[in-house]
Amino acid sequence: MRAIRRFTVRPVLPEPLAALGELAGNLRWSWHLETQDVFAHVDPELWRQLQDPVRLLGSVSPSRFDELAADQEFLERLGRVRDDLRGYLADDLWYQREVPDAPRAIAYFSPEFGIAAALPQYSGGLGILAGDHLKAASDLGVPIIGVGLLYRHGYFAQSLSREGWQQESYPVLDPDELPITALRDGDGTPAEIAIAMPGGPDLRARIWVARVGRVPLLLLDTDVDQNPDHYTDVTDRLYGGGSEHRLRQELLLGVGGVRALREYSRLTSAPVPEVYHTNEGHAGFQGLERIRELTVGEDAGLGFDDALEMARASTVFTTHTPVPAGIDRFDRTLIAQYFATEGGVLPGVPTDRVLALGAEDYEGGDPAVFNMAVMGFRLGQRANGVSQLHGHVSRDMFNGLWPAFDESEVPIGSITNGVHLPTWLAREFRELLDEIGADIDGDLGAFARALDTVPFSRVWNIKRDLRERLVTDARARLRASWSKRGAVDAELGWIDEALSPDVLTIGFARRVPSYKRLTLMLRDKDRLKRLLLDPERPIQLVIAGKAHPADEGGKRLIQDLVRFADAADVRHRIVFLPNYDIGMAQQLYPGCDVWLNNPLRPYEACGTSGMKAALNGGLNLSILDGWWDEWYDGENGWAIPSADGVADPDKRDELEAAALYDLLEREIAPRFYARNSEGVPVRWMEMMRHTLESLGPKVLATRMVRDYVGQLYAPAAASARALDGDFSGAIELAAWKRRVRDAWQGVRVEHVESHGVDEAAEVGAELNVQAHVALGGLTPDDVEVQLVYGRADADDQLRAVHSAALAPREAFSGGRCAFTGTVRLDRAGPFGYTVRVVPRNPHLASTAELGLAALA
Repeated sequence: MRAIRRFTVRPVLPEPLAALGELAGNLRWSWHLETQDVFAHVDPELWRQLQDPVRLLGSVSPSRFDELAADQEFLERLGRVRDDLRGYLADDLWYQREVPDAPRAIAYFSPEFGIAAALPQYSGGLGILAGDHLKAASDLGVPIIGVGLLYRHGYFAQSLSREGWQQESYPVLDPDELPITALRDGDGTPAEIAIAMPGGPDLRARIWVARVGRVPLLLLDTDVDQNPDHYTDVTDRLYGGGSEHRLRQELLLGVGGVRALREYSRLTSAPVPEVYHTNEGHAGFQGLERIRELTVGEDAGLGFDDALEMARASTVFTTHTPVPAGIDRFDRTLIAQYFATEGGVLPGVPTDRVLALGAEDYEGGDPAVFNMAVMGFRLGQRANGVSQLHGHVSRDMFNGLWPAFDESEVPIGSITNGVHLPTWLAREFRELLDEIGADIDGDLGAFARALDTVPFSRVWNIKRDLRERLVTDARARLRASWSKRGAVDAELGWIDEALSPDVLTIGFARRVPSYKRLTLMLRDKDRLKRLLLDPERPIQLVIAGKAHPADEGGKRLIQDLVRFADAADVRHRIVFLPNYDIGMAQQLYPGCDVWLNNPLRPYEACGTSGMKAALNGGLNLSILDGWWDEWYDGENGWAIPSADGVADPDKRDELEAAALYDLLEREIAPRFYARNSEGVPVRWMEMMRHTLESLGPKVLATRMVRDYVGQLYAPAAASARALDGDFSGAIELAAWKRRVRDAWQGVRVEHVESHGVDEAAEVGAELNVQAHVALGGLTPDDVEVQLVYGRADADDQLRAVHSAALAPREAFSGGRCAFTGTVRLDRAGPFGYTVRVVPRNPHLASTAELGLAALA
């Protein structure tokens, strides 16, 4: 019989154990070992199975609670851990001590957040990165407020059919069983927000709050009684449904997210955010809601252009997408329907202005679509990619928005991602670091230096233990998977011998789009088999990953891999583990000796899984893409040679697979199995130690968040404050931009003169330049005239470009002015220069912000 109603009964803890509820209510437990140990003591076997304090406390018997309430030693331990949490939440940390005039609060929008397996609201790297961002912000005291959606089914649970085909299921998540609480009004009523929908009724959503250490994470949920079924389903699952469904999700995240922030501030007296960070384009509509607040809302008073400047100044946009196909694009007619000036989502906000923000009105763009990333760049004064190479790729992808500027000048910077060390570092390594007194939460360099004092044999034994733990976990997952595929116990005896804690273990786990090339390792199956089955130097592969439910190609890749791994002759050396999640990852990264990444370069935005492996002594074997491109130094792992420029994709895969096999055969396996008299691979351990020294400080999420604060959050807050007050700064900036755009067609470089060097110029000579410029009605203060110079190619294209501002020298009739300046020639070789004019205003974040330039 099926229940007609389902709900969760929460336990009533005895008063002496009330602190258990306090600890369970804050997700800091997911990275705090002492708190985990408290819950493990409550019921060791249940904790091993669940790794979830809320479900644990709901499953423990009253008699066990009575035992614990009478256990004075446990109560003292519980009190110490509770006091530690309270101190962590109250202390002044790095942000309070080191960041003057800092933003009072920063809103961080993301469509997914990977905090812990107990809160399955993530699909892959974007969500894990967002979760690590919040955790690191909490550890540093950065006052971020996360904003996301609460998906009733999460992403999906993955299993395999007998034939190895990915199957998806969508278990229902009960909010009462999750580590979240409802935001409530003073009378106890659940707080809600509402968004107008074309044709009505309003879309309504509840607000749930997850506590991520010091950081509140607001999650919007449309499963409320007032909503019709098609509205209730808006938050059914992550990245599901058709185009209109996705649009509604993104409207809820952006528009609803801002309204949720306002409710949160009203009910908790939390500061209203000064900076708004959109983690990928899905949340871009937050900028439109903030424009609505300033134009037609209760605090109205600005025109659209004025409000746009206010919103832009305080917005940071991060793009994670290295391929155009990964960007959300909607039919313009659908956007027009939802943003009709009257009766739409934002009544009173002009529809044509909304459409213009997402228009692909550049060479090669599609005029029929609305591009969420394009809107993100136009609504954010500051933007970044997530590795240096990805910044370059992004500038090239979106150069059309700034066609007057070279790729290197496109205003998209980069901050390379990082990972949260307390979450991803194996307990055994953390305990070792504590033992030798390394402050891994303070001095970042201490982590890199810490293991220098530890004998190789000690670290090698830890890695062997971690490998054994992975093997045990993988066998259990493999048995469960085969049972679900229809196998009976009599068929599964081989699983007891699958994998070995003494064999070189290579991990590969990530999403399964085609460019990540899950099956590159299968390119030459016979050669791979020889590597797996080598009698003296075998390797073993542990593989995991999910394909999007609509990606038939990705599912075929998984099936191809599974069919190979099912073969009786190799199945003890290669396994595919279904349902990759945080829980699996925390076993997989520490247990692997080598982390494999072989994307099609340059389509990996960052790829943080290799960072997590590196923190646990794993060596990276990767194409030079994402973060590995900038931090590989020749000694901290291996770079798979990339066949860039080979037009035939089949030939390129063949070449790169062969290079992968060569490295495994000739370098990696020999080094791993070359042991000294104590059984320790000394050269391998030297490489591991160098990896920790070279990567440890760089790959940490605390470094990443510090970079965001210094390079983006603090400057964005300063820009917004400069425009705020009575909004006069925003009004003046908007008027100035209109005046500059209207006049720009009359701006031109009419004549350039130079002297001081001749065709046989020498290093140290000075080039003096005078440029005569028509200002088109603008003043010299409205522009910057630049001498742009660098190496000149054979076709006169400038490379390694620099610029120097020329000073106004003399005004002439007709709005013309002469500008002069000097540059010293500091290197030999072909040299070239030109002169250009760009807008200048102290409120601009970059020379290219307006996309305007007049060239000689």
